[in-house]
Amino acid sequence: MTEQSEGSGALDTVKLAVVVALLVAGVMGFYWFQDESTLVRVVGLLAVVAVAAGIGMTTYKGRQLSAFMGNARTEVRKMVWPTRIETTQTTLVVIAVVIVVGIFLWLLDMFLGWSVSRFIG
Repeated sequence: MTEQSEGSGALDTVKLAVVVALLVAGVMGFYWFQDESTLVRVVGLLAVVAVAAGIGMTTYKGRQLSAFMGNARTEVRKMVWPTRIETTQTTLVVIAVVIVVGIFLWLLDMFLGWSVSRFIG
């Protein structure tokens, strides 16, 4: 392992096992306490998921995921978004093409239905 020592690799495996165990226990608890209100069960499940995510983010893979998400956010901020006019024009073109293709397919269906009915009977 290049950036990860053997000891932290074993510790990461234990942490990931705890994460999986927490998630399984959370889902099982959600159904086990089905007599409780749905709000209480959902809040409990979300709390368990948050704790599991927190533990998971302390692992090597979790830190990699966090770095990736940070880099992705930076790249999204660099994007050039279309103006309102460009978006409106593109939307109108898409709607027009959908209508034209819909009419074409309707006419083709009518013609093929007519052809088959003439051929059969």
